[in-house]
Amino acid sequence: MKAYWFDNSDADQRLPHDSGRPVPESTLESIGVLYSRHPDLSTVDELAKERNYKNRDEITVSPKAMGDVYESKVKMFFDEHLHEDEEIRYIRDGAGYFDVRSQGDDWIRIRLEKDDLIILPAGIYHRFTTDDDNYIKAMRLFKDEPKWTPLNRGEATDINEQRKAYLEHRSSGAAR
Repeated sequence: MKAYWFDNSDADQRLPHDSGRPVPESTLESIGVLYSRHPDLSTVDELAKERNYKNRDEITVSPKAMGDVYESKVKMFFDEHLHEDEEIRYIRDGAGYFDVRSQGDDWIRIRLEKDDLIILPAGIYHRFTTDDDNYIKAMRLFKDEPKWTPLNRGEATDINEQRKAYLEHRSSGAAR
């Protein structure tokens, strides 16, 4: 995992966009983003049990796996959004970027590779893209039935109950 401030250029979203200003893991933790490395799937199983994740699936995001819809899906994943549930992704192969909003509403880019696991709290604004290799395989873990419902940023999501709860927890220092 490598985290840094996004450079805000308009170049292709799949490029690194590395501003050269690193972001420490403690900053990610302060906004509720948790990272861990898991070379062995059994440790992911333990984490899933601890956090009450009962279901999982795997997704491959690549032109080969997705065909003609690949480009439109990658653009859709890159729309700024939130989820009403915690989002947990375990990278099985390939690499990609999760961008998350900082306390000051700036973008932090997090590069994830094989064996990296990230947990995004419910209510955090974020987006995702593959890197310029256009390939990532990830396990998605869910507390209940598998679902992935993005709520794009806007007036309605700014007052969403999960968003408000996230902001309250973050301001109290309890974003985890």
